[in-house]
Amino acid sequence: MAEAILFNVAAKIIESLGSQALKEIGLLWGVTDELDKLKNTVSTIQAVLLDAEEQWAVNREVKDWLEKLKYVVYDADDLLDGFSTDSLLREMMTQDKMAKKVRIFFSKSNQPVYNLKMRHKIKAIRQKLDAIANDRTFHLEERPVEIGVRARKRDDTHSYVLAAKVTGREDDKKEIIKRLLSDSENVGILPITGIGGLGKTTLAQFIFNDEEIDKHFQLKMWACVSESFEVEKVVGKILESVTKKKSEIAGMDTLVHNLREKIGGKKYLLVLDDVWNEDVKKWDDLKVLLEVGASGSRILITTRSKKVAQIVDFCDFCNPTPVGNKKEAVF
Repeated sequence: MAEAILFNVAAKIIESLGSQALKEIGLLWGVTDELDKLKNTVSTIQAVLLDAEEQWAVNREVKDWLEKLKYVVYDADDLLDGFSTDSLLREMMTQDKMAKKVRIFFSKSNQPVYNLKMRHKIKAIRQKLDAIANDRTFHLEERPVEIGVRARKRDDTHSYVLAAKVTGREDDKKEIIKRLLSDSENVGILPITGIGGLGKTTLAQFIFNDEEIDKHFQLKMWACVSESFEVEKVVGKILESVTKKKSEIAGMDTLVHNLREKIGGKKYLLVLDDVWNEDVKKWDDLKVLLEVGASGSRILITTRSKKVAQIVDFCDFCNPTPVGNKKEAVF
């Protein structure tokens, strides 16, 4: 899953390079051309990462190429993070008269030397990325970024996990379980957010199988909804999790009746894994159906989208729970 992380880090780099703050720094340091070249290089690499994701497990050359690529991509990301820090320091210089060290650092005598240093750093990273991008004997197909990210289908996930597979996540697990078991009169939702490949699903599995969770909830359900988010399909998957049977083709009215019959008045835990839906109306439609559960029922969502966490507002504790960072181990 390393390539999934790289795709998102590349997207972050492209977004940063397009920001007004980076453009201003580029003009100030005289590195606008190098930043533009870096953006073009990263965009070219990102365009083939979706295809690399499909090949890396069976193609050793692709796997080795991605391994070389990730270190330089992380270096580029760190460098741009440093630029953002420098931008903040400049703001301090203009706003805080006591920031003497900052003013000295950005003094006219230091500026040419610092500009040259930054120019060399940007150029060096860009040249490394160019070399890696061109150093491949295998073919990778360019994919439309937005379509590729949104439309690709992920294999269905499940609720089972080996405890031994989850390491270093006890603190995350305890904090989330604490929120899930908190007193509340409403059906509550808790999003676990983070970029792809960080173990959100594994953490959710770990929580789903916890003894405290088993004792607290009357009913537990798991539904992977990474496909297009249609309420009818989601309800069908929830019912399959309850009955352990493949849902027969039925109209929406029948599905709703069956759902109310299965979860109505029960304190349940529902995991919705890999959610992408950012359509408020669809969330509202699903909300009405799920609110028939008993007080204290909980919905745990894993998502890569911060917007998903923001628009899901039918909860009494809706603060997104970020999981991991770009360099965290993949589960």
